[in-house]
Amino acid sequence: MFLSIFANNQNEEKMKENGHKKPQRAVIMGASSGIGYALAQRLIAHGWTVGLAARRTQPLQQLQQQAPERCFYAPIDVNDAHAEAQLLALFQQMGGVDVYVHAAGIGWQNPALVAEKELKTAETNAVGFIRMVGTAYRYFAKQHKGHIVCISSIAGTKGLGPAPAYSATKALQNTYLQALEQLAYQQRFNLRFTDIRPGFVDTPLLTGTTQFPMLMPVERVAKSIEKAIRRQRHVCIIDWRWRVVTGLWRLIPNGLWRYMGRMLH
Repeated sequence: MFLSIFANNQNEEKMKENGHKKPQRAVIMGASSGIGYALAQRLIAHGWTVGLAARRTQPLQQLQQQAPERCFYAPIDVNDAHAEAQLLALFQQMGGVDVYVHAAGIGWQNPALVAEKELKTAETNAVGFIRMVGTAYRYFAKQHKGHIVCISSIAGTKGLGPAPAYSATKALQNTYLQALEQLAYQQRFNLRFTDIRPGFVDTPLLTGTTQFPMLMPVERVAKSIEKAIRRQRHVCIIDWRWRVVTGLWRLIPNGLWRYMGRMLH
């Protein structure tokens, strides 16, 4: 009995050293690929109860097979008018949720300003984002506690000429979370918000012939995100190199930023 208690205490101390807390219940919107998929794999492996949501169900079914007793999934399109009801149904199916992770998003380099691409990006990354994050906020407000996590991007730091709608919608996400945080404080809700801002990540979103600098493996990014969630970080720029880059970006005046865009074209 003494050895059992000693072993349990050792395990608890080890979890604390690694920044681990008791596994919780999380829903990941956009879990079918990229960062969302990799993060889902990590949370499942570490004992979380996980709700998986995306338009494509086959990847979600594959994830569920890793732990059928504590994995749930639902086909949800953030641009669908029924998405709010579908998300709440998933929350209920899981018996409640502690963390909502919004990893759904699209984007293109679109220097030709193809209208369809710009509008689709705005619809998904702005309107769809507000629809789903707003749903999570209202749910957590009723519980008087909860944690909303958004996978945004360093692209929200400055307007990026080759990807206007993408960088603009990511800036919207940054500001929207900031506004919700203030609102929750005003309303005296115990809500936490984490804004994850990765640099370039090796996912299907970055396809084509363009060579992206400081490209990061998605598994390493997912590990950093899990740590940020557990520690309830406010803003998490991944990784340290991109923290330096974005810090410098903020210091550049608009006129010089415009000139740099021409140099890099």
